[in-house]
Amino acid sequence: MTSNNTSIKITEFIISGFDSVNMPVAVGVVILIVYVVGCLANIINILFIVYDKKLHKPMYLLICNLAVVDILYTSSASPTMIRTLVTGVKTISYVPCLIQMFDFNFGAVMEMFALAVMAFDRLLAISCPFQYHSYLTNARTLILIFILWVVGCCLVAVLPAIVTHLPHCYSVLKYAFCDYPAIIRTTCSDIEYYFNMIAITVFIILFFTFGFICLSYFGIIFFVKVSSSSDKKKMSSTCLSHLIVVTCYYCPVFVRSILTRVGVVLSLQERNGLIIGSFLGPPLVNPFVYCLRTKEIKYKIFKLFTKH
Repeated sequence: MTSNNTSIKITEFIISGFDSVNMPVAVGVVILIVYVVGCLANIINILFIVYDKKLHKPMYLLICNLAVVDILYTSSASPTMIRTLVTGVKTISYVPCLIQMFDFNFGAVMEMFALAVMAFDRLLAISCPFQYHSYLTNARTLILIFILWVVGCCLVAVLPAIVTHLPHCYSVLKYAFCDYPAIIRTTCSDIEYYFNMIAITVFIILFFTFGFICLSYFGIIFFVKVSSSSDKKKMSSTCLSHLIVVTCYYCPVFVRSILTRVGVVLSLQERNGLIIGSFLGPPLVNPFVYCLRTKEIKYKIFKLFTKH
């Protein structure tokens, strides 16, 4: 390290977030298994939806989009962490580090967008069951997904734009991979200013998407109350998968993003655990939730394994 007022030219960063881990290889192998299983499960989901024309419907296109987002999100940092833990190689070059920071935050934003638009899909399906397919066609769904990806990309592009213009005083990253807070702490600048600037953006996206999901479910609850018993059961089953996925993603995000801003102090290990859980948990859980609770996909899997 150098002194705070002397900038240095950074060619690579040193990842120190796992220095206190007692059994790094074992932890790395566990992360590797979770990562591989999660990616394979999401790829299988995508293949089922792409190759079965009967599943070419708005809901399944949105499930497919979520699977793509999950793969991007979990692949943004998992390979670097696995390499660091298993092989002991703690260095990462400057440009790949910035790319990793972009991919991780892009995946996080797209995960929120994907869950929000899926909530809207369920609201539309329940409130307007007869007009649903005329309102939300496959073409409109794909256009909506494309717009969300473009908006998400533009929002996250601010991060590398900020970092590349700042001088660096340190080369050691305190966290487990190249996240924005880890990189910004290596600069010689006033980190509070840059933290607060991004925190405002994060809170807006977080509360907008979560608020939109909550409003969608308030609407769903209203329509469920005025429905028949058989319709209520069907609606509840339809929404339960999405609720499980939303809970799995937003719980660690709220703890990390909200509680830490109001005075809750997390140790480095606790913070790393929450971050790792946020991008390893949902991509592992989501495909299994939709496979097990979506009868069309479940039927296809059952038929595949029972075929002689």
